[in-house]
Amino acid sequence: MNFEDGNWIGVVMGLITILLFYIIIHAFLKKSLIKRAKTKKMRHNTIVFVNLISYLFIIITVIMLISFFTGSTLGVGVTAGLLTAALGWALQRPITGIAAWIMVIMTRPFKIGDRIIIGSVRGDVINITLTHIYLNEFGGTIGGEDISGRIIFVPNSVLFEQNVINYTSQNDYILDEVSFTITYDSHIDRAKEIAKKVANNITKGILDKSTQKPFTRSNFQPSGIDLRVRYYTIASRRQEINSRITEGILKEINKEEKIRFAYPHTELFLSKRK
Repeated sequence: MNFEDGNWIGVVMGLITILLFYIIIHAFLKKSLIKRAKTKKMRHNTIVFVNLISYLFIIITVIMLISFFTGSTLGVGVTAGLLTAALGWALQRPITGIAAWIMVIMTRPFKIGDRIIIGSVRGDVINITLTHIYLNEFGGTIGGEDISGRIIFVPNSVLFEQNVINYTSQNDYILDEVSFTITYDSHIDRAKEIAKKVANNITKGILDKSTQKPFTRSNFQPSGIDLRVRYYTIASRRQEINSRITEGILKEINKEEKIRFAYPHTELFLSKRK
C-alpha cells in the first residue's frame, strides 16, 4: 500500500501525540490523583481508574491504526477476528489473567492497600494491573509479619486456582493474641487483670474504633495454666503491637510475688543417707 509523504507525517505525528498523552496520564495525572486520595479506598479507585483509561486508550489506538492502514472498517473486523483466534490459542493464561483482572475490578475481593494471602504468598496489595498483582511481601524469609522489603509479582490467572484470604476486607483490624503459662498455684485473676490492662493500654488508640475490648481465655497445660489475652490490632502493625504487649506483660508479672511463669523443667531432690 502506497502512502504519500503527508500521510506518513500524519501517522508519525499521531503516534507522538498518543505517546505524549500516555505519558501525561501516568506521569502526571496518576501521581496527582493519588496524592489527593485521603483513604485506602480512594487510592484503590484512582489507580484502577487510570489503568482502565490507559488500557482503553491502547485498544482504541490499535483499532485506529489498523483502520488507517487497511482503509476500511471491514479490514478492522477481519484483522480483529484473526488476532482474537490466534491470541486465544497462544495466550490462554494471559487471557485468563485478564478475565481475573475484570473479576477483581467488578467483585473487589481485595483492594489496593489490603493485606492478603494468595496460596502461600503473603503481602500488602500495592498495584493491580491487567496481568499481575503487585504485593509488598510480609514475613517470607523472616519470622512473623514484618515487611520483608521484597515485591512479589503474582499473575492474575492464579486467582482462579488459589484461595485468597483478605485480612482487611471489612476494616483495618484483626484479632490477635499473646499467650503465656503460669503455675497452678499462681493468682490467676491477678494475671488476667495484668494481661488485659497491658493490652488495653497499648491498643488504646484502636479501642476508639473497635467495639471489642481485650479479653482473656485460659486452658490447662501439663506445666500450668495457659492464659491468652486477645485484642484487636492493626493488621500491618500486628508484629510490633504483639511484641510490645509481650514485653509489657513480662515486666508487670515479674513484679508480682503471687504469680510465676511456668515452663517445662525437671527438679532433682537429693536426700542425705543416714
